[in-house]
Amino acid sequence: MKLHEYQAKQLLARAGIPIPEGRLATTHEEAEAAARALGGTVVVKAQVHAGGRGKAGGIKAAKTPAEAREHASTILHMQIKGLRVRKVLVE
Repeated sequence: MKLHEYQAKQLLARAGIPIPEGRLATTHEEAEAAARALGGTVVVKAQVHAGGRGKAGGIKAAKTPAEAREHASTILHMQIKGLRVRKVLVE
């Protein structure tokens, strides 16, 4: 079974296991709105079925919603291990 990180976290939450608050985004505008709603420093994470997302540049911290937008714009145009990134998790 292949799960994206956000899907695995949904399963954990349903089982009563605490997880960080996060929002899924498919555009840089959605990522900016998610960062604004969450407040503070957030992490923008590529959602692909591949390891090494961080080393590939697919995980970035953002101190502001505008920075989250910039990171999401970059990440959503990436390919990691041949897989196109179509979604990001903002936590």
